Amino acid sequence: MASWFGDSEVLSVIQWAIRLTMLVVIPFRRTPEAARSWLLLILFLPIPGLLLFLLIGSPRFPAWRVERFKHMRHTFDALRERLERAGDEAKPGNDVTSLAQRLGYLPAVSGNDLELLDDYDATIDRLVADIDAARQHVRILTYIFADDAIGRKVIEALGRAVDRGVPCHVLVDVVGSHKWVRRTLRLLKEKGVDARAALPFRPLRHRTRRDMRNHRKLFIIDGEIGYAGSQNIVCRDFKPGVVNRELVARVTGPAVVEMTAIFLTDWYLETEQLLESEPPIPAPHGKCRMQVLPSGADYPLEGFQTLLTWQIDRAEREVVLVTPYFVPDDSLVSALSTAVLRGVEVHIIVSKVVDQPLVNLAQSSYYDQLLSRGVHIHRYRDYLLHAKNVRIDDELGVIGSSNVDIRSFQLNEEVSLLLIDGGSLSRLREVQDGYLANSEELSLDEWRRRGRFRKVAEGLARMVGPLL
Repeated sequence: MASWFGDSEVLSVIQWAIRLTMLVVIPFRRTPEAARSWLLLILFLPIPGLLLFLLIGSPRFPAWRVERFKHMRHTFDALRERLERAGDEAKPGNDVTSLAQRLGYLPAVSGNDLELLDDYDATIDRLVADIDAARQHVRILTYIFADDAIGRKVIEALGRAVDRGVPCHVLVDVVGSHKWVRRTLRLLKEKGVDARAALPFRPLRHRTRRDMRNHRKLFIIDGEIGYAGSQNIVCRDFKPGVVNRELVARVTGPAVVEMTAIFLTDWYLETEQLLESEPPIPAPHGKCRMQVLPSGADYPLEGFQTLLTWQIDRAEREVVLVTPYFVPDDSLVSALSTAVLRGVEVHIIVSKVVDQPLVNLAQSSYYDQLLSRGVHIHRYRDYLLHAKNVRIDDELGVIGSSNVDIRSFQLNEEVSLLLIDGGSLSRLREVQDGYLANSEELSLDEWRRRGRFRKVAEGLARMVGPLL
């Protein structure tokens, strides 16, 4: 009995030592929301919480990767100078583009053409056709690359390109593709494709967080055609009972070289191989002005989050925000609420179809607060609306890979395509109007009639929301 009592005292001392130590450690370089969640977890479960914190608590990459990224900064600086000399850099003076350039190092460029693709299978067919026409190289970076029917269709196209003498390089995130990654990489390599895993978990190389992922989707053909958006290379119904709907921008023109720069940097970070030192700038193809904004732990600030919050704070007429996963921080909730008070119409379009129940509970916990402040929330029917896009005042549009949650803001490597001309924004408006037509608007009275158990579950999920 005395031995048991002594052991319990030792355990109690250890637990309190963990609580007090982490009270100092956790708030350092973390958002208030993330700090609160970690502190609550440590308070109630100090030993399991500490173990989890040691596994995923540090949102930073190891020193060797930081050094590689510093080495690649010259690629962005040199590209910006070449764009300026070539006359492709957009005129200075736009606050949005200036901020985006400071966040992601890449300038706004003119002379682009844009197609918005939201037919899932037709987008894959278009990509395959572009690969079949490739003459110089094909470069693919994706979060999910399955070996299902869609994946094999793309793999076969890549194999045909290799047979023609076209070098093909593919980066696949190991966690996003965990069900398929070994088979997919093997099939790609058998076709002669240089395929690598992005952000593999290597404990001996001090990869401190397995959940810091490369969530980008970039498909680049010959350095002249670039795809950016939300679509992975996998069948649209790869989750039982869920059919995805996506939005992808197919771009031609100088903006494609900025996509190329991001791919070259990511390839170098994983392999220490520089595929090209000065990728050529494509000739102008249209009248669209665009800017590519990369974000993630490699960059000094949360680029997409910073730009989004700042622009909502400046909105004058309308904000339309489309995202499948909505777990905002306090600053974004405040920006949305204040925009409504200024007379701005704010519309958030989420999916009624749920594929991640815990995330859905966390995001639902914000609905009452936002609805009561005049924000319009629309739930898209029939499909999982996996598209991620924003339109603000017909002055700025964003299409990309980033969700509106802490994971995309702080942990994932993401890429956004900024649209800053009237023609591009009109096309995005048409797509978003289609979303609204197929959505049901949620009323505050209806929402408050949900069950008590649901409300409790939402509250609990919200506490861990910053950790999702």
